[in-house]
Amino acid sequence: MATFEPAYLSLLTSGELEGHVSQAYQHLSICDVCAWECPVDRRAGKIGVCRTGLRAKVSSYGAHLGEEDPLRGWRGSGTIFFTRCNLRCQYCQNHDISQTDVGDEVEPEGLAAIMLELQAAGCHNINFVSPSHVVPQILAGVYIAAQAGLRLPLVYNTGGYDSLSMLSCWMG
Repeated sequence: MATFEPAYLSLLTSGELEGHVSQAYQHLSICDVCAWECPVDRRAGKIGVCRTGLRAKVSSYGAHLGEEDPLRGWRGSGTIFFTRCNLRCQYCQNHDISQTDVGDEVEPEGLAAIMLELQAAGCHNINFVSPSHVVPQILAGVYIAAQAGLRLPLVYNTGGYDSLSMLSCWMG
C-alpha cells in the first residue's frame, strides 16, 4: 500500500519550504498578498484593505464536523478560521468569523502550535479558512509545524480572491 506524503514535507526535506516562506514574506513589504494588491508595507506595521498587519488573526479553530464529508471524515477537519477576510461577501455565511475583528493575533509559532494540537486531536487535515491575506504567516507556521512533526494534508479553503504571486509561493 502506498503512503501519502503531503507536498510540504518534500519541500521541507529539500530545503525549499524555507525559501517559499522567505519569498512570501517579501510580498508583505509591498503588499500584493491578496488580489487587492494594496502596496502597503505590512512589515512596517501598515495596514491595507484586509485590515491585517504582520500577524495573522485567528477567530477560532477546532475539529469541524460541519465540513463536507470528504474533508471532515469521522474525526473532523482541523479548521483554522482567520478573521478579516479580503473577499468581503455581502452575504457571507461566516460573517461573524471572517468579517469581524474578533480573535487573537498569532505569531507563526502560535499557528504551528494550533496545527500540531489539531493533529494530536485526530483531525484528518489542517483546513485554513479565509487564508488569502495571511499566506506568508501560514507558510511560516507550516514550516515550523512540519519541523515539529506535522504530517497532515493541508486544505486551502479560500473564497477565491487570491493573488497569483501568493498561489505561486503556496504551490511552488
